[in-house]
Amino acid sequence: MIVDAPLDSSGAGRGEERAPAALRRAGLRDALSADDDGQIDEARLRDPVRDPASGVIGAAGLVRAGGAIAARVGALLADGHRPLVLGGDCAILPGICRALPPGTELWFVDAHPDFLDGATSPTGEAADMDLSVVTGHGPAAAVGPDGTLIAPSRVCLLGHRPATDESSRVEAARIDPAIRQVNAAEVLRRGAARVGAGLAADSDGPAWLHLDLDVVDPSDLPAVTYPEPDGLRWADLVALVTPLARADRLLGMSVTDLNTDEDPDGHSTRRVVEVLAQVLRG
Repeated sequence: MIVDAPLDSSGAGRGEERAPAALRRAGLRDALSADDDGQIDEARLRDPVRDPASGVIGAAGLVRAGGAIAARVGALLADGHRPLVLGGDCAILPGICRALPPGTELWFVDAHPDFLDGATSPTGEAADMDLSVVTGHGPAAAVGPDGTLIAPSRVCLLGHRPATDESSRVEAARIDPAIRQVNAAEVLRRGAARVGAGLAADSDGPAWLHLDLDVVDPSDLPAVTYPEPDGLRWADLVALVTPLARADRLLGMSVTDLNTDEDPDGHSTRRVVEVLAQVLRG
């Protein structure tokens, strides 16, 4: 069941906001033979001002958007659907996690740990801090309710790059030690298919898969806002994510951070559709 959450946490209406519509125009629904639950209209942000108290851009709007995302995803899960939530950027994750049952495991595939907060983020975008928020280490202003939505010990961070500057070193130092980490280099060293299959079989209980497309090396996918070198190639991503996306215990999946501003001819968008079809349908 496809549902759009076109949230761009910069508040400036960047290309991430237009990604769900672009993926649909490129044939994603037909490629997946998926049902359609439309768009979460409240999952938008039109406030580029950084809140002085929390350090988060558009804090009040984020709370409203997160509540709307939580309500829609919760309703889909209650009706027995397996949602595919199309972002927007990673700021959609706290709203999704509010809808998940206790004990859910989070497979977080991203070039960045997203473990900054309102004080340490250089941008103030909630997409800098979504994983810290859902594990209880970020500002509640980015989600609404206080507290931990996903236990750190139930999180696996996959495909991120090593720290290279002061900001990323600060971020790396903030990551909860209970979170399992397999960075991009380690995924490639161990074999992406082996890492994915092992994780899918590693424990029981429900799971959610979050895929930030900037985990892909920019030589394969340049159409992202914050590209990072030395990432996974398309074949590596497919090998890693396929066993996770097809796991019986998977509740649903979110896909974020395709920036259509960086894809004027639509080539990257079409490639994302092809890859998602390969991962989800074979």
